[in-house]
Amino acid sequence: MRYYVKAKLKKGRGEQLKESIESGTLGKGSVAGGEYIRNMKNARLIENNFAVWIEVCFCDIPLAEEKPYWEEYFDLIQITDSAIRKACKHETGRDFWSCIDCNCTDKKEKELNKQGSSFLNSLSKTLSSSLISKTINQ
Repeated sequence: MRYYVKAKLKKGRGEQLKESIESGTLGKGSVAGGEYIRNMKNARLIENNFAVWIEVCFCDIPLAEEKPYWEEYFDLIQITDSAIRKACKHETGRDFWSCIDCNCTDKKEKELNKQGSSFLNSLSKTLSSSLISKTINQ
């Protein structure tokens, strides 16, 4: 199933998040594997500095596996279905694990791409500006 996730980056966690994305360690140890990195590469920054992304998750409780990893960096504001459950082959039992190769995520992310700006690019710019500011003020 696919979920629309809306989250707010926790104060002071941006640099660590960026480092974990760049090093590929974000979500290390989770069965979701590279999903975390893919999510951040496709995440968007929208009004009031919320990060939003579409996440594939097979847990009975949405993001049950992923929440502890995300909550290290974000306050999770909203997690909602981004697809109609009765149309999802995995959810109906017609084709388990079909979300992995389904083009539904691509479609949803293309729609999301029309909103805001790249979360990852915004994070990099913010951290660069902060570093420059610290250097000037020393």
